[in-house]
Amino acid sequence: METQKSVWLGSLRQPVKLAMIGFVALTLVLFVYLAAMKIIAPETAIGVHEMIRPAGRPMVQLMLFAMGGALLFASLFLSDTIGAIEPEPHGFFDILSLVTSRLAMIAIAFIVIVMFYEVVARYVFEAPTLWANELSLWIAAFVFLFAGQYAMQQRSHIRIYVIYDVMPRWMQKTADVISVLLIVGFTFALVWGGYTDAKTRFLRMETFGTAWDPPIPGIMKAAILFIIVLVTVQAVSNLIADWNKEPESHTDEIDEHEIENIRRTLEEPK
Repeated sequence: METQKSVWLGSLRQPVKLAMIGFVALTLVLFVYLAAMKIIAPETAIGVHEMIRPAGRPMVQLMLFAMGGALLFASLFLSDTIGAIEPEPHGFFDILSLVTSRLAMIAIAFIVIVMFYEVVARYVFEAPTLWANELSLWIAAFVFLFAGQYAMQQRSHIRIYVIYDVMPRWMQKTADVISVLLIVGFTFALVWGGYTDAKTRFLRMETFGTAWDPPIPGIMKAAILFIIVLVTVQAVSNLIADWNKEPESHTDEIDEHEIENIRRTLEEPK
């Protein structure tokens, strides 16, 4: 029985939830099968090494498809609810930032699982992996990038209000425009200077040069440019959404309302 209010999915909430459950179940079934094959027939088993080299391995492709579907629909479903301290999303880009933020939250859990597996394998079974460190770095890079997009959408990035608060509203708007223009200029320069290199690395899937040799440089260089563009678009969206808002007052005093929201979030039944 759904008790939480839908933020943006509306009537699609239940189908998305069912799709999430289906993909998660498929992923777990495939994982159990691959783990069993590791024990029963280790010479033909598929491990993490093959997960980044899926050519000619239908089982690997199916596993990657199932994991991708599970992550996508889980992110969509979890973004349909917001916490007490999260503002209501307004527009497509706010919703997109919520979806990617949920993906980053899930990714943090994956990092914990990978590192836990590595610790147990190394210190209990004396069989360290070749891939745990690189995989955790790979996932953490996406978490870092998506966290920046989420921070921009939530207006929780670092801002200094000492001078801003004493400005009249028209001057505050001018400062906001200048700030966003600086972000746009930085992004333009970054994409202009890095596009060719990112394209080259991505097309040849440049690898990390380790024993596992994942294509981290080939994917991350392109991902950095793409997500920085999303952060910039979110900044422009914030400027438009906040243009007619009343000026806010910021002090060093404890925000009792925010503390109450945090307390209520912690006390909400799961």
